Parts: sequence; C-alpha cells; structure tokens
Amino acid sequence: MQTSDIIKQYGNLPLDRLALQLSSQHHPEAAYILQQVEGWQRLRTKVPSWTAVDGLQYPHRLALEQCSGEAAARYKAAVVSELFPRGGEQMVDLTGGLGVDFSFVARTFKHATYVERQESLCQLARHNFPLLGLSHASVVCADGVDYLREMSGQVNLIFLDPARRDDAGRKTVLIEDCQPDVCALRSLLLQKAQRVVVKLSPMLDIADSVRSLGCVERVCVFSVGGECKDLLLVLSAEAQSSGAEPEICVSDNGVSLRFRHSEEEQAEVSFASQLGHYLYEPGPAVLKAGAFRMVAQKYSLKKLHPNSHLYTSDELVSCFPGRTFRVKQTFGFGKADLKQLRTEVVKANLTIRNFPASVDSLRKKLKIKEGGENFIFATTMVDNQHVIVLCEKENGKK
Repeated sequence: MQTSDIIKQYGNLPLDRLALQLSSQHHPEAAYILQQVEGWQRLRTKVPSWTAVDGLQYPHRLALEQCSGEAAARYKAAVVSELFPRGGEQMVDLTGGLGVDFSFVARTFKHATYVERQESLCQLARHNFPLLGLSHASVVCADGVDYLREMSGQVNLIFLDPARRDDAGRKTVLIEDCQPDVCALRSLLLQKAQRVVVKLSPMLDIADSVRSLGCVERVCVFSVGGECKDLLLVLSAEAQSSGAEPEICVSDNGVSLRFRHSEEEQAEVSFASQLGHYLYEPGPAVLKAGAFRMVAQKYSLKKLHPNSHLYTSDELVSCFPGRTFRVKQTFGFGKADLKQLRTEVVKANLTIRNFPASVDSLRKKLKIKEGGENFIFATTMVDNQHVIVLCEKENGKK
C-alpha cells in the first residue's frame, strides 16, 4: 500500500482508534500503516513542508522524536547560507538521522553527502530525498567517524550532531562527553572542511565548549515559542590560528542580536529605581547566550537589578527578543500590599526572577490561581527591595 494512499485514507484518524480498527480487520499491513500515520501526524506540525509532499515515508518513533523541527532546520540553513553567501561545492553531514537538518542545509551546495549508520534510515533517505528536491544528495550507510577518516580532499562544510548521552544513557554536560567526541576529532575535522558546524544541546555550557575546542568562529543560539532549540558552534582553522573570540549570534522568535563576550562585559547599563510603563523579559536564547548587559544597551532599557535579568522603559521598544508586558501596578512584599493584591487579582501567570521564594510557595501565599490574562513577576530591584509586578501582555506580543 502506497504511503500517499495510507495518509489519504487514515491520516486524520486518532492512532488509538486506527489501531483498534486495523486490529479488528486483521489487516496484514497494520504495523506499517500505524508507523506511517504516526509519522505523518507528528511531522505535520514539526516539519510541515515535508508532510505536504506526497509519497514520503516515515520512520520509527525514536527518529521522529530526535529530529529537528522545521523552524530550527531553516535557521541552520540560514546560518550556513551566511557562511557561504555564494553557495558551496560540497558538504557532508556525518550524523544524518532522519535528515531534516540535512534537507534544508544541503540546498546551499552543489553536492551533499548524507552519512548515517542505520540502514533503515538510509533507505528512507534514498526514497525521500528525491521527492524533496534533493537530487544532488548522496546517501552513505556508514559510521560518521569512519567516513571522516576516509574522506579525501577538503569539502566546504561538515555538519554533525553528536549524541548527548553516554553509554549508560545519561545526559552529558560537557562537549567532550558527547559522541562522537568533537574535541578529539578537532584536527581531523578542520583538515577535512573549511568550516565545521556542530549542533549541541542547549543545556551544554557555551563558555566550557568554546574553551575546550579553541577553534570556534561563531556561536549561534536559536529559540522559538519560548524554548531554546539549538546551540550551534561554527569551527574553522582560521579561528584556531587567530585566537579571536567568537561572535555570538542570537535569534529569538526571529529577532536577532550579535555581540562578543568582551562587548557584553563592557556594555553600559543603567538601573531603574522604579518600574516604567513596560517590562521586558528576555527570551531563552538571549539568556542562554548571556546577553544580560548587551540587551539593555542595544534597546536603551533600564535593568531592574544586576541579577534579575528583567528590564523596563517608559517608551515601548518594538522587536524586543523576548516577551513585552505593560505594567499595571507594582506591589511591595509587605502584608498590606499582598492583601491588596489578593483582593484585586484572582488568577494570574506567576514568574519568579531573583526572588527569595519558589513559584509554588508564593502562589500559595498569594492565594492566586494559575492562568488568565494577568502576569505577575516577583523580583528584586536594584535597592534590594522585593517587588511584585502586575502586568498584561503588550498588544500583539506573544
């Protein structure tokens, strides 16, 4: 049964209902049908441009869970296009997986090689890539490190996404603990490619990773929908020889910020003695990149406290890389203020920033339910006074 026919016939059925229906029919292709429908349904929101193509085949659940979403894949492609503005001759992806990242990045190059050690994923790639317009892609079933060692000549780009779990299945916290070990392969990678793009877990420490590698040209941090999705390191021999500090590129919901660590340290910041009309909460990519002072300087905002990472202004700043709120009222942390807040607000979304209480304990003390259109930030001002800021989302801001 063709995948396109399966999707047309069963695609919009809930999986549990479909499983019962196929079981009652003793359908000989039940397992395959369920896998294809689940894959299509999962990627329909995760990688919508793929599911718009008839005839694609879908893998087992683990590959679906581990693959990039379309927004993150398009961001990687944009990063690579900036590195090679005139395009490139050849790239190699040493850790192909399902091939979502590869399918977007490969379009910058005349020739692209996908390397994956799982034969089942290679078979899918051979079927899917031509349907996705990647007729210039070669599929190689091999271990990525073995393929790297056997490569002859130099390509424009090597892309790899090391596994972030050790042999016991525990999540790693250092780049040296990822597999393959990019630090151990650094010299070989730089010998075989003009640039190397390494995708890392957003949980890994940027400073430690940069220090361990010593050849990082650029750090790219990407977030969308309030979640940090990708941490990319761009490696090059030029960066290794020059010893220059890397450029840090932040993209948060499409808003960009670029700086270097020395600029962050030297950025001039003013602190607010009281809240202005607007409150700004940086997005996760800004926070991950450590742009605590740069974001204040770039957008002419006042910081509430050195450790609060919240900002304010009287005039609205558009295109802020994060969330923007209109301040309705500010309360102290005394009994009278808390009593007034409880009488005025029944339901609110509560956030803690540099405040001596947990969300649960403060919610219990305030006796305010979760949700609604009100937002409460409990934080500390520059004079070390604890405040509770009642806000609402600025119109048009998500």
